[in-house]
Amino acid sequence: MRRHAGLGLCSACWQKHPDRPFIAAENLAARLAEPVPWLGDFASHLAERHCASRACTMISTLGRLLEDEQPNHPQALLDRARRPGRSMGSLARALEGFFTQRGLALPTDQAQRLAAGRRRRRIDAAPLPLRPQVQAFAESRLRARERALKAGTLPRTDSTIEAALAIVRDLAHFLTATRNKQDWALTDVHDIEAFLATTPRARQRRLTVLRQYFRFARSHKVVLIDPTRGVKAKGPSGFSGTTIAVDQQRQLFRRWTISTDAHPHEALLGILALLHAASSSEVRLLRVDDLDPTNRTIRLGKRPYPVPMDPASWSALQRCLAHRADQRTDNPHVIVTRITKTGRAPASTAYVSHLLNPGGFPPRTLRSTRLANLVNTLDPKLVAAALGMDPEGVMIYLADQVDAGRLP
Repeated sequence: MRRHAGLGLCSACWQKHPDRPFIAAENLAARLAEPVPWLGDFASHLAERHCASRACTMISTLGRLLEDEQPNHPQALLDRARRPGRSMGSLARALEGFFTQRGLALPTDQAQRLAAGRRRRRIDAAPLPLRPQVQAFAESRLRARERALKAGTLPRTDSTIEAALAIVRDLAHFLTATRNKQDWALTDVHDIEAFLATTPRARQRRLTVLRQYFRFARSHKVVLIDPTRGVKAKGPSGFSGTTIAVDQQRQLFRRWTISTDAHPHEALLGILALLHAASSSEVRLLRVDDLDPTNRTIRLGKRPYPVPMDPASWSALQRCLAHRADQRTDNPHVIVTRITKTGRAPASTAYVSHLLNPGGFPPRTLRSTRLANLVNTLDPKLVAAALGMDPEGVMIYLADQVDAGRLP
């Protein structure tokens, strides 16, 4: 059995020894001609967030970067540590969190790179004859966003631009596959109506994007006539989403309070959506400093008032906090994943959107169920004020006819 010199440990115990990262950092500093002053603090940063073997592996990789002939100031080092592709790598993520937290370097443009990749995949998915105009439309959206940033107005987010490109891509597929048209100039109002009829619930949102696209296409002489002119959304004025029955709500409530099968993240998101009409974004961005243990309240999103927690909601929150404590992280958010536990970013939108898959209902359905119940039993203006919503957004949940069971 091999033993580590000086400590008298076998190889298996040495692999798990908590001093390994610090010894590796000391050895690296001794090899460097000009040791960097932050190396010891970075070893502590890694040791708090990773196992000893993983931390030593990252220190070894960092050593190869520090020993090359390139500049070793934090910003240049962070750029060299990044891996090509959709993931920047664990070392680059650790360096970014460490440097930005101490003001040694600026954050990377990884989010912008990922957004550019998502846009590129949507553009490349469009049929080849119609693809150049989709590319030009994407570039026009980006230029409009830059103008909005300079003017100080509200710019379009990456998700908004990506959703618009996805709708134009779907229309391009529809024209080539269903209508046998290989040119945007051949698009007429009947094609638009047929395309919108494929997904009636998304008619208004799709039509809004198509109007933007064909205004752009007409200004660039791609089409002579705007085929969306005169097309009406014809969307229902009231709520047309999906809600769940009371017995289904009871089953979900028992799953997230009595049963131990549900993951703590699933239970927290489900309970807050079912009882407090919380959106997945509000729960995803919930931070530890938003909690008030004394009064048992939390701050959700942009709601103007703290949300009081009932015993079931508070119990689900405690389970989630216990799960967070087991990960030994200093991430400020309540929901911390294996990816985000070493940094400070919130969990990804994709992760949260699939949390309730075992229960069979998405967060939006639970939120809509609760909103419809609140608006139809309480004063809608009070509901809007309590949840921080626009009154117009709340009014769509009002029933369009009087419930006969509530009449005298």
